[in-house]
Amino acid sequence: MKRQGGLFDRICAFDNLLAAAARARRGKRDRPDVAAFHHDLESNLLRLQEELLEGRYRPGAYRAFHIRDPKPRLISAAPYRDRVVHHALCRVIEPLFEHSFIFDSYANRRGKGTHKALDRCTEYARRHRYVLKCDIQKYFPSIDHALLRAHLARRIRCPRTLALLGVILDSSNPQEHALCYFPGDGLFTPHERRRGLPIGNLTSQLFGNVYMDGFDHWMKEVAGCRAYIRFVDDFLVFGDDKAALAGLLPRIQRRLNGLRLRLHPKKCQVAPVARGVEFLGWQVFPERRRLRRATGVRMQRRLRELAGSYGDGRVSLERVRASVMSCIGHLKHGDTAGLRRAMFGPVAFAAPGKGDVVGPI
Repeated sequence: MKRQGGLFDRICAFDNLLAAAARARRGKRDRPDVAAFHHDLESNLLRLQEELLEGRYRPGAYRAFHIRDPKPRLISAAPYRDRVVHHALCRVIEPLFEHSFIFDSYANRRGKGTHKALDRCTEYARRHRYVLKCDIQKYFPSIDHALLRAHLARRIRCPRTLALLGVILDSSNPQEHALCYFPGDGLFTPHERRRGLPIGNLTSQLFGNVYMDGFDHWMKEVAGCRAYIRFVDDFLVFGDDKAALAGLLPRIQRRLNGLRLRLHPKKCQVAPVARGVEFLGWQVFPERRRLRRATGVRMQRRLRELAGSYGDGRVSLERVRASVMSCIGHLKHGDTAGLRRAMFGPVAFAAPGKGDVVGPI
């Protein structure tokens, strides 16, 4: 594996910072912090460039909040200038890792994503009788910083870039509790090792794929799981031998021990694909695809909240249209014609401050 050097100057180049700011701004133009940064963009980027080159750059404090989607998650929002740095960094280092990732890793990668993962799941469900469904317990809160630094250093030999990555890692805010003991640990080992990445960072998305890259290759090339799909902390293994799939679980956990990760004790099981494979909010059958009830309920709740926000003047009509079209586009990837009629038929959006209806969606 060839290690790359000479990256830091490319990261700090003004053109790269300018392109990073444009990416970070997408979909956030109306936010005050974004508008303030771009009001004096050149000066802010030059100041940021100077801090990076002189080694004085330090990330700001995260804004943390909880969501339920569907399970509770702690989301950490970095200050906008830090998100510009994240984009500048990923624009340079992401290609170094991208070509080594397996084809069937679908999260946070260009040309991949949820729908491609679902299509691959359908393809494998048509070829095989059984599926082993696995979930890693508290994945992002469990990622070990020392192990992640070692994974990054296997591909990057630029000291200043590694130092910047270290600054971003060290700035991670405390994550939810994920204390586990692994073979060889002493009494205080889990307390001495720093762990956890903030969910919401662009860098965390890349780090999450880098951290599991070796495991992905082990699953495909050593364990022999050709029909294997991973999306962040969820992964599927398809096969025709139920006992052989069940027998993989101890081997998988032993391999994950080296990454200081645990399989979820209640979310790993072998089942016939004919019953439907629950994956990414859908139930995937060999010949059809249904939205999980819980996912549909969340979508309906969000539509009602969106209608209320539009009626109060808190969101624009353009935002409403974009959100609704995104929802419809997602639903079209399954057998949801009846569901779409039931979900969107009753929903109407009243113009702000007026009683007239813009129209049912």
